[in-house]
Amino acid sequence: MTSSSHIHPLRPPNDGMDRAVDARSARRRRLTLAAGGAALLAAIVAVAVWLLPSAGALTLKRGDVEIAEVRREPFQDYLPLRAEVAPLVSVYVTAVSGGQVEQVIAQDGARVQAGAALARLANPQLQLDVTAREAEIAARLGDVNAQQLALQRARADREQQIDDTGYNLLKARRELERRETLHAAGFVSDAAMKTLTDEVAYHEAKLASLKQGQAEERTIGAAQQAQIRQMSDRLNSNLRVVQSSLGALTVQAPATGRLTNFTLQPGQSLKAGDAVGQVDSEGAYKLVAEIDEFYLNRVAPGQTAAAELGGRQLPMRILRVLPQVTAGRFRAELGFIGEPPPGLRRGQSLDLRLTLGDTRPALVLPNGAWLEASGGAFAFVLEPGGRRAERRTIAVGRRNPLQVEVARGLRPGERVIVSSYAGLEPYKHLLLR
Repeated sequence: MTSSSHIHPLRPPNDGMDRAVDARSARRRRLTLAAGGAALLAAIVAVAVWLLPSAGALTLKRGDVEIAEVRREPFQDYLPLRAEVAPLVSVYVTAVSGGQVEQVIAQDGARVQAGAALARLANPQLQLDVTAREAEIAARLGDVNAQQLALQRARADREQQIDDTGYNLLKARRELERRETLHAAGFVSDAAMKTLTDEVAYHEAKLASLKQGQAEERTIGAAQQAQIRQMSDRLNSNLRVVQSSLGALTVQAPATGRLTNFTLQPGQSLKAGDAVGQVDSEGAYKLVAEIDEFYLNRVAPGQTAAAELGGRQLPMRILRVLPQVTAGRFRAELGFIGEPPPGLRRGQSLDLRLTLGDTRPALVLPNGAWLEASGGAFAFVLEPGGRRAERRTIAVGRRNPLQVEVARGLRPGERVIVSSYAGLEPYKHLLLR
């Protein structure tokens, strides 16, 4: 009884040691919880930073973009075109004089010879004007002819006077010789001889004067005759022009070939200079192609091309480049090397492959929609992880339908987004999910 009364049934043994162990465990648990919370918070922050796009970034679905690798491979420097067949030479048919269509002689599409009548016009007022001008010119030609006749008459009169004076001088000399014999025999007086001598001297002086005047008149007359001739030629030329104005009422073919766009109708009114059709060369054709202005500095006369027709390759050469740009395109004319194939028709379309340069290795990307918005000035390049693309300034060079040459800013093996950049211009980063 006594021994059992010293033991308290509710007091646990080693009470102080248990309290120390419990305190240490609690501290460890608190430290562990704190560290776990910090790690969880850091993870949440990291995920938030990853999920929330930075400034200037846009998140896209990976399946919505197309990605290509920058490669070094042969670049074929050519340009496919669609060209249209056109006559090698076309000459416009114009109305030289205005009037009303009186008769249509040729039909559109007919083959015509140079100078052939195509239509006739009526112009009563022109006919009256021509008649009046013809009368005026005829009157002036009459005056010119009268002047010419006057010169000829004056020349004839002078020559007649010279002839008469020469004849009188001849008679006076013969009479003087005859009287000199009689004078020596004493049958003629000195006074009579003096009269005969004076008469010979008079005719000699008159003849000399007439010949001198004739020489002067010839000089003056030659100048007058030249002026009269010029005036006559000018008036006759004016008369031909006036008369030809009536001939201009007949519309004629300016060249030999096929008449096209000729749609005149009887009664139709035309003004001088109106184009009423054209004559196209027969059997001689060219191709006309419209080309994007990007290639304006790379297309020049002399470059070769190949047109496809019925499975055949037809060699071509650029004849002329028209540098005027319309709606972002310019035109070039190409001619056949050799004879053009038979059966070509104006307006027919042919596929064309224009050679711009030699095939040689280059750093290339696919030619695609990405070039439209960027213009080849920038590209979105993927980082190694493939989840982020950075906008990078680049430069591109030559292009063909499948490839674009990278001149600067990219390295082989890098991956680039090559789908459309429409709407992506403001962004510097793309996040792919």
